[in-house]
Amino acid sequence: MRIPFGLFLTGLFLAFNVADAAPKPLRALLITGGCCHDYGKQKNIISEGVSARANVVFDVMHEGGTAGDHQVKIYRQKDWAKDYDVIVHNECFGKVLDVDFINQIAAAHLAGVPGVVIHCAMHSYRRADTDDWRKVLGVTSMRHQQKGSVDVKPLKTNHPIMTGFPEVWKTPNGELYEIEKVWKGCTPLAEAYGSRTMRNHTCVWINEFEKCRIFGTTLGHHNETMEDPVYLNMLTRGLLWSCNKLKADGSPKAGFGARK
Repeated sequence: MRIPFGLFLTGLFLAFNVADAAPKPLRALLITGGCCHDYGKQKNIISEGVSARANVVFDVMHEGGTAGDHQVKIYRQKDWAKDYDVIVHNECFGKVLDVDFINQIAAAHLAGVPGVVIHCAMHSYRRADTDDWRKVLGVTSMRHQQKGSVDVKPLKTNHPIMTGFPEVWKTPNGELYEIEKVWKGCTPLAEAYGSRTMRNHTCVWINEFEKCRIFGTTLGHHNETMEDPVYLNMLTRGLLWSCNKLKADGSPKAGFGARK
């Protein structure tokens, strides 16, 4: 059966339009490196784990070796985050004190670039004489509690990021951070008990400050914690939420689920 040429062109036009309408993957930049963690493996755990669950592609910038005072090169560029939909911070540079440098990092997020902040991102830049990075994070932390498994208990069970999260998640391993301050705009989503302070500390949250839309967690010191499906599912939902690509039921918006 011959298809009329006009009908063929119509079908071709519709096919191209469907292809054009398909969402492009979210482009993420993972910045990692520095002191005290296995960033060589964690960069793969994060990038591969999230990409297996959502339509996200990663560029990875791993710098600084095990130094605590390294200044990541891309941060010195004006509009350093302009090519990305979301920045994932899993870095540990606690000895960097350069205020102008740190404020340049924060400026991209304060202007509206979504972010995910993991574990030692909270201790990076923490002793510098500026609050801009802390405003982006949504929390202030200067030290950590005990190493070892902790019981994580959700506070906002109806939040889409916490969809499917256990009533209590015992982490495979851990290093709980003490949270000294929760900033305006920060909403705690889960907490865990610190045996030294004998109180609970926020360990999962969202932060909406000025134009910021940030997902944060202090969990993730050890590889075995990051590799746990509970962690990777939560991290993926948090990243999608930061980009406004997460539905109220905790599932990705159309086109942003796992790529096939």
